[in-house]
Amino acid sequence: MSGDDAESEDRASSDRSRYFRPLRTDLRPITEAVRAADADAFVAVGDRFDDDLRYLTRFSGPDRPYALVVVPSDDGTTDRAGRAVLCAPALFREQADREFVAAARDPDADATADGSARFHDGVVREVRTEGLGDHAGERAAAVVEDLVGGEESRERDEPGPGDRTVLTPASIAHDAAVYLERAGSEPASTDAVATARARKTPAEVDRIRRVQRATVDGIGRAEAVLAESEVVDDPEDSRRPPLRWAGEPLTTERLRREVNQVLAAHGVRDAGNTVIGAGPSAADLHYVGDDPIYPGETVLLDVSPRGPDGYYGDATRTFVVDGDGGWERRAYVAVEAAREAALDEVAPGVPAKTVHGEAAAELAAYGFDPNADEGEAGFTHGTGHGVGVSLHESPSLSGPGELRPGHVVTIEPGVYDPEVGGVRLEDLILVTDEGYELLAEYPFGIVPQARE
Repeated sequence: MSGDDAESEDRASSDRSRYFRPLRTDLRPITEAVRAADADAFVAVGDRFDDDLRYLTRFSGPDRPYALVVVPSDDGTTDRAGRAVLCAPALFREQADREFVAAARDPDADATADGSARFHDGVVREVRTEGLGDHAGERAAAVVEDLVGGEESRERDEPGPGDRTVLTPASIAHDAAVYLERAGSEPASTDAVATARARKTPAEVDRIRRVQRATVDGIGRAEAVLAESEVVDDPEDSRRPPLRWAGEPLTTERLRREVNQVLAAHGVRDAGNTVIGAGPSAADLHYVGDDPIYPGETVLLDVSPRGPDGYYGDATRTFVVDGDGGWERRAYVAVEAAREAALDEVAPGVPAKTVHGEAAAELAAYGFDPNADEGEAGFTHGTGHGVGVSLHESPSLSGPGELRPGHVVTIEPGVYDPEVGGVRLEDLILVTDEGYELLAEYPFGIVPQARE
């Protein structure tokens, strides 16, 4: 084997290792938040659809509630940062052990004093399946009592209200909070999870980048279909007939199916987020209906699939087949300029609102209302939002705070006229120490092209 071949094989092996390495979450920000609040524990209760819980545990478990309890170490002289207990259904014990416990172990570290492998963040994890007939909130309360209750608390017949403080995400269900209160814990909301989720690790960025590549490939398929579509004139019809593709009228649903086939081939799910509108429905930000596509009208494709690890991609392009260069051309030029103005502002330490403000100002310079309400003509939404295990998460480019390295956000200015259509251009970027990185590139142009 030549030196070049050996180097190539080593690189491929490294890529495979990185691709199949399980994701793991650093729970130290959670233990630190508990200490900072002078609280006793952190509790999250939810199911596989709860993005906070999915992020914290990396457990893609059942559609019925389960719980996570995290407590900081009470001994600052040890390497252990704390303990985390996942209260999982018994039928999911093996999966929980694999995804929550084993995936968080550091295989290269020495054993701890108690003989268990070190965990990457010093938070020792375990799975418990006791109390399966109880509500997940009750099970979490029992774990809190066991880990932080102490002998004096255990000797009481009934805990008193507010005996201890438990931090929870703001999204915790009311019934779970009630069970915690009944057990003597006072729930207090924390934004520690949202803050931790906002700044992505290199492993998370890698997952998002892979999904984003599939996203733009899906848009590429739609653009190719539009480029191949035929304009048919009917002299007896005052309105030109819909475009035809592969011998049949082209509709937004047919185009959506073509996109989703590409996404499936990449191993990602469309998750019901392949938004395609044409003409007036292109002004609907979340259109998933079925409309015929006519020549000369805007076709807006907003594709936001979800990868196997739970991370989303997000990209938008707008095309017009056989346009006349009217409203849609002016709107496209304005949105392109707004996108560039927004990107020019992206840098660490820049207030997030500044990015939105520059995009809005550019659209206003082209004569579009930068503060239009939904259903009105103009710019009706923010310039961008965070993307991760939720399609919309922190930070918002219309909200408070500053951009930081590790933020993954969309840049997506757009203008709309409910009677005519809509134009939006969206890319996903990573904020870096130097500025930003596009996580997947895709060409621009209002006229669809059959690209290689």
